[in-house]
Amino acid sequence: MHRSSGGRMLLEACDLGKDFLSDNGTELEIIRSISFSLARGEIVSLVGPSGCGKTTLLNLLCSLIAPTRGAVLWDGREIGSVPPGVGYMLQKDLLLPWRTALGNVMIGLEVKGGTRAANRRRAQALLDQLGLGQFAGHYPSTLSGGMRQRVALARTLAPEPDVLLFDEPFSALDFQTKILIERDTLRLARELGRALLLITHDVEEAVSLSDRVLVLSRRPCTIVAEHLIELQGDRSNLIALRESKGFAHHVRQIWTELDIR
Repeated sequence: MHRSSGGRMLLEACDLGKDFLSDNGTELEIIRSISFSLARGEIVSLVGPSGCGKTTLLNLLCSLIAPTRGAVLWDGREIGSVPPGVGYMLQKDLLLPWRTALGNVMIGLEVKGGTRAANRRRAQALLDQLGLGQFAGHYPSTLSGGMRQRVALARTLAPEPDVLLFDEPFSALDFQTKILIERDTLRLARELGRALLLITHDVEEAVSLSDRVLVLSRRPCTIVAEHLIELQGDRSNLIALRESKGFAHHVRQIWTELDIR
């Protein structure tokens, strides 16, 4: 099993596999065998060829679909339903158009409970931290793509999940906006001690953000390599980090391991 270097294991995939029934009635193996773990406060990226099963893997991890083989453990236990301590963020922001930015951030808090006043304070504080405090009363249609994605990030963080599952949430953003939101995500995840599992096609993003990078094979999917990312310098300066010793080596090595033909 691919494990972190230490710490409490919040999430474990144990010989996880998934088959689907094809249109002609035969079984199609999507994920052959995936084993890894995620510790508290750890950031891990998954990179692999398009269509290899990365999103399917995230759906397995949070019990949106059931595995064909193996098990998913949260805090050492199989739970068989969506765990309460998980935040799932997608490429599309999926903001509710009839709610303001503040109202969208409050959705998870309302489900979790608590007073309206406390939920408003929590939501407003997150928007402030992400530089959107003055836009709390604005509706999604009036916000830029980057601002909308920041609102989605605040909404994901608001209920204080232990584990964040991110499915390429920054891929549609321009480079400048992407770097800024990556920086904010990294800062908040570190400050709040959240574990983060990130799917990305951007190898440089994976190396700059992560403690470990797991390289996935083509379908049927397995882990073909693991990289422990130890870079010198300020990890919050994502541009300078790309010039640091070892960064280019990790990027080149991961590209050689990706089967993208």
